Amino acid sequence: MSIYNYKVKDRNGNEISLSDYKSKVLIIVNTATGCGFTPQYDGLENLYRKYHEKGLEILDFPCNQFGNQAPGSDDEIHEFCALKYNTSFDQFAKVDVNGGNEIPLYTYIKSEIKDDIISGMKNKLAMKAVEKISTSTEKEEDIKWNFTKFLVDRNGKVVKRYSPTFKPEDMEKDIINLL
Repeated sequence: MSIYNYKVKDRNGNEISLSDYKSKVLIIVNTATGCGFTPQYDGLENLYRKYHEKGLEILDFPCNQFGNQAPGSDDEIHEFCALKYNTSFDQFAKVDVNGGNEIPLYTYIKSEIKDDIISGMKNKLAMKAVEKISTSTEKEEDIKWNFTKFLVDRNGKVVKRYSPTFKPEDMEKDIINLL
């Protein structure tokens, strides 16, 4: 199994096979437009612009499961991201990443790596606080909050999982190693 076995819906409702991303290094991230971590769109976009031509793709999955922080339609979310953060990477339809309605892709990637990488005591404390208010987290491997990032190698294997507090720019060394 790899992520290439899964299909997702783009923001226009079209079914997309993740096999379209074969041989690419991927960052898969659940996002929200009204979250304290929303400025991470800048870091994600900077990585995308810097490494896209070398094979990096970012797959953005808006999610409204954490604090109702992505309440808009897919078009409204896309417009916000494009206007405020100049995002140019692929953004998909809003999804659930935990629970009975989670999309199969997230069931799979969460099973591959159950724990987030959290750097620094301040970030560990922040994640403890976030976990207390996260109402959609039931299982150990569940996503704790918006902007949990998964790094996938060119063979479709999930190799790392980063906490919401882990800044995208701090992923750069890992991305370079996979490119």
